[in-house]
Amino acid sequence: MKTTKKSAKKAAVSVKRKDREMAGLYKYAGLLVKTALAEDVGAGDITTEAIVPKGMTGTCRIVADEKMVLAGLFVAEMVFTEMDSKIKFKAKHKDGDMVLKGEEIAVIKGSLSSLLTAERVALNFLQRLSGISTLTFEFVSKVKGTGAKVLDTRKTTPCMRSLEKYAVKVGGGVNHRTGLYDYILIKDNHIKAAGTLAEAVESVDKCYGGGAPVEVEVTNLKEVKEAIKSRADIIMLDNMDTTKIKRAIEVIDDCALVEVSGGVNLKTIKGIAACGVDFISVGALTHSAPSVDISMDVVIDARKTKRRG
Repeated sequence: MKTTKKSAKKAAVSVKRKDREMAGLYKYAGLLVKTALAEDVGAGDITTEAIVPKGMTGTCRIVADEKMVLAGLFVAEMVFTEMDSKIKFKAKHKDGDMVLKGEEIAVIKGSLSSLLTAERVALNFLQRLSGISTLTFEFVSKVKGTGAKVLDTRKTTPCMRSLEKYAVKVGGGVNHRTGLYDYILIKDNHIKAAGTLAEAVESVDKCYGGGAPVEVEVTNLKEVKEAIKSRADIIMLDNMDTTKIKRAIEVIDDCALVEVSGGVNLKTIKGIAACGVDFISVGALTHSAPSVDISMDVVIDARKTKRRG
């Protein structure tokens, strides 16, 4: 296919935006790494300081102890190099790879005391983020071929949202709003505060000049009809079974995009997707993803300096 100047420019803008997003993520991850090390190490690793001779070097293998979709490898590397800038970190996989049980994820070389001190924090990040990407991959696999996209939510670990949402993307999911500042979503309590659904949408339109896309949460067919009348751009069907979802889609009749939320799990998502919805939001991707099993094995190098006197 011939590439036009317009399409090339659009692609370049997209790449620059992604580069900026990743740069911001790296910067924020660096802050989290510093905080996590300060929390864990405190005044010093008193066990390692007492046992490991000064100057002893070693090689560590980070190994997958179960099958997983890898995410957060760059954060793990940050932990080790923040602990000791002389540590050499060689990745054997990249984020998004399906890693099998027993496979090496990375090999790290350097001061043994630094490696041992950084171990837990590095693994905590890697296990948590890979757990999210792995669970997301499972959900996405269930809806393959239906056209439905799996979304995350704001049900994230405090201060970890940007990394957890990154892990969702690595697993094949799609990020919903990042926070309260970048997307309008009118929920049940907003409707109660406004008086009616129509008044809530009207207030948003007045405030933002009608230019901002509006999503409205509904729980029954009456509210679906109100949302259509209010010209909502996206209608979220909350906690509806598949029979009600199908009926709601018939009523909406392409007047708005349809999202389903609530009661979504690995057993129900395929049936929900088959109803013909556009989006399925799954809070469990971040609030209930189990950490995967990853370990670090140490190999002591032959060369070492004298023990502490």
